[in-house]
Order: sequence, then structure tokens, then C-alpha cells
Amino acid sequence: MKAAFTTYLQKHPEVEAIFVGTRRTDPHGGKLSAEGFDMTDGGWPRFMRVHPVIEWHYAEVWAGYTSLGGTNDTHPNPALRVLGERGEVLGYRPAYELEEDREERLGRDW
Repeated sequence: MKAAFTTYLQKHPEVEAIFVGTRRTDPHGGKLSAEGFDMTDGGWPRFMRVHPVIEWHYAEVWAGYTSLGGTNDTHPNPALRVLGERGEVLGYRPAYELEEDREERLGRDW
């Protein structure tokens, strides 16, 4: 990601700010400003990060997945399992039915 931003900003030096989709409940989201604007951290190319959805909840930004990661570490969210009478997994409810923000990344390997 750092390399991609570096390349992009080298090609587009007029860019001073970039919109990102970080929310308060995302990893490190709790450390971001309440105003929704933060400069990049040390070691990153310098630009203003704009967080238009910082205070939104998971259900307000549903995009079909509860969390996106790599192809090897993203799985169906266990909080959305539909279980049969014998406890077998019959399938999964749609992601927009997840009600707890903190359960969003349960389908990820950390």
C-alpha cells in the first residue's frame, strides 16, 4: 500500500488529500481525529487522509462482505451462520444483517 501511494503521488504531485474508508471501529480507527482529517503516519508518503465515513456503523456501509482481506485469510463471517437442527452449517445470512460492529472481522485470520 505504501509503495502504491508513493507511486501515485509521484505521478500526481498536485494531490494533497486522499479519501479513505476507515471507520471508528476499524483497527486503529479509534485513534483518528473526530474531525475526520489526519495526516499520514510516519514512514508513509505525506498526504491528508480524509475519513468521510469515520463515524458510520457497519450496517450503514454494507458492500456485500463483512471484511475484505487476502484470498487466504478471508472466510464467511461465523456470526452470520445459519445452522440446521443438528448444528450443521446450512449457509450464511447476508452481510447487511450483521448488527454488531465489533463482529465485522470475525471472518478474518489475524
